Amino acid sequence: MDQVQLLDGEYDYIIAGAGSAGCVVANRLSADPKTRVLLLEAGGQDNWIWFHIPVGYLFAIGNPRSDWMFQTEPEPGLNGRSLKYPRGKVIGGSSAINAMISMRGQRQDYDNWRQLGLTGWSADEVFSAFKRLDNHFLGETEHHGAKGEWRVEEPRLRWDILDAVRDAAVEMGIPQTSDFNTGNNEGVGYFHVNQKRGLRWSAARGFLKPALRRPNLRLETHANIDRLIFDGRRASGIRFVRGGKTFEARAKREVILCAGSIGSIEILQRSGVGDPAFLQSLGIPVQLAREGVGRNLQDHLQQRMIYKVSGVKTLNETYHSLVGRALMGAEYAMFQTGPLTMAPSQLGIFTRSDAMHDRANIQFHVQPLSLDKFGDPLHKFRAITVSACNLRPTSRGMVHIRSTDFRDKPVIKPNYLSTDEDRRVAADAIRVTRRLMGQQALSKYAPDEYVPGPKVSNDTADLAKAAGDIGTTIFHPVGTAKMGISTDPMAVVDERLKVHGAGGLRVVDASVMPNITSGNTNTPTIMIAEKGAGYIIEDGRSSFNT
Repeated sequence: MDQVQLLDGEYDYIIAGAGSAGCVVANRLSADPKTRVLLLEAGGQDNWIWFHIPVGYLFAIGNPRSDWMFQTEPEPGLNGRSLKYPRGKVIGGSSAINAMISMRGQRQDYDNWRQLGLTGWSADEVFSAFKRLDNHFLGETEHHGAKGEWRVEEPRLRWDILDAVRDAAVEMGIPQTSDFNTGNNEGVGYFHVNQKRGLRWSAARGFLKPALRRPNLRLETHANIDRLIFDGRRASGIRFVRGGKTFEARAKREVILCAGSIGSIEILQRSGVGDPAFLQSLGIPVQLAREGVGRNLQDHLQQRMIYKVSGVKTLNETYHSLVGRALMGAEYAMFQTGPLTMAPSQLGIFTRSDAMHDRANIQFHVQPLSLDKFGDPLHKFRAITVSACNLRPTSRGMVHIRSTDFRDKPVIKPNYLSTDEDRRVAADAIRVTRRLMGQQALSKYAPDEYVPGPKVSNDTADLAKAAGDIGTTIFHPVGTAKMGISTDPMAVVDERLKVHGAGGLRVVDASVMPNITSGNTNTPTIMIAEKGAGYIIEDGRSSFNT
C-alpha cells in the first residue's frame, strides 16, 4: 500500500461529496466561524461553459468530463436493455447537469414518511424548509420564500406546440396550473426552473461558492474517497486518493456522507458497512452490519413517446439549420432568452393513470424536440417527445460495489417494471398519452406516433412490452440508505440521519428517502440537506453543552 499522508489542518466535520446535498451542508455548517469544515469532491470545478448555459446538459450528459458514466446491468423489465445512468462529476453534482426543474413533490409523500415513524418529516415540516430555501420569482407568498439561496424562475421561452399540448390536457379535464409546488401538483403547466437570468443555478452556485469565501471551509476536488476511518464503531475520518497519493483526514465531530444514492453506498460498503454476507464475499471486514445499505433503490422510469408533427416549429429543424443555430446563439448572447435557456422539458402534466388513484400518480415531461437517446443528434423531422413516468413505482432495486477498488464502477440494478402494478401503470400511461395526443387542440398539427408506433396495440401485454422497449430513466435514484426506525431491518439511518449503530456518521442526500417523491428529486434533496444540517448543528450544540 502507498504511504498514507495526513492532510494538514484540523476539522470538526468532513463532508464527502460536493453535490446538491454537500453544497448545502457545507454552507450551513461553515456559517459558524468557529466550526472547521472539510469538503471532499471526487469531481472537479465547474469551469466549463456548458455547466452554466442551460442547454449544456446535451453536452454534459454522457461526457466523462462531467458525468461518472455509470450504467445499469441488463434489466429484465426493459427486455434485456442496459441504461446509461448519468451522475454529475463536478462541484454541484447532478445539479450541474440535470433538468433544472424545481419540484417539491406532494404533501402526502412526506406525511407518509412521518407515518413510518420518522419524526420531523411531515409535510408541514418539510414545506417550511422548502420555503426557507426559496429565492422565488413569485416573491414571499403562502407557498414560497424570497430570502433563500435556491433560485427559481419562469422559463424564458415558449412554443406553440407546447401550448397546444397544454390545451389538449385541459380538454381531457386536467386543470391548468401556474405552480406545481403548492402541495398538490395535479395539473398542466410550465415547469419553474433553477436558473437566474438565463443561467443554470446549481447547488454550487447557490450554496457553495458564497461559502468558500469563509476561511473555515476548505474544498478539495479530485479527491476520490476510498473508505471511512473508524475508531471502534465511531467514524473519525476519511481516506482518499488524489493524484496517485493517499491521504487521511480526521474529523473531531462527524463524518457526513453526501455522495448520493450511488456514491454514498460505495463508500459505506468499502468501509465495511452493509450486508455482512455481501461484504465477506469481497473479503471486506464487517465494521457494521446494516443489510439495507444499497437496497431499496427507486427511480422514475419514463416511457419516451415521440410524435411527428406538421405545420408548427420544433427544435429539431432549428438544430439542423446553420442559420437557426446562429440565431439561437445571437438571441442568447443579447437577451439570455430562447432555446439555449431550455430545460430538457418545459411543459409538465401531473395526472392519474386511472380513476382508482386518489392523487396524481403519473408525470409527463413534454419537449419540443426528439432524439433516439441523450448524446445522439436531434431528428431531422419535426417532432415532439411526450414522456410519462410512474411517480410512485413499487419496483425496488439495488446498488453495490463491484470490488474494493474505488476506480471500479458499481453494479446498478434498478429492477424496473418488476412488479405487476408497475407494468400496469406503464401500460396505462401509454394509453393516457395516446388519448392526450388525440385531442382536438392538437389536430391541426396532425400528431403521428413515431415511437413506439401504431404497430403497438392498446392491449395491456403489448403496451407493457413496449414500455420495456422504450422506457428510460429520468435520473432520479433514491432510497439506498433509507431512513427508518430502529426496528426496521432495512433502515440505514434514523430520522436525524445518523447511521444506526455507528457514532459520528450521517448520510445526508437522496439515498435516505424511504420512498421516492412524486416528481423531480433534486429540490427534495436540497431540502433533506437543509434539515440534515440543522440536525447536525443542533446535536453539536447539545454535545458541547453537555
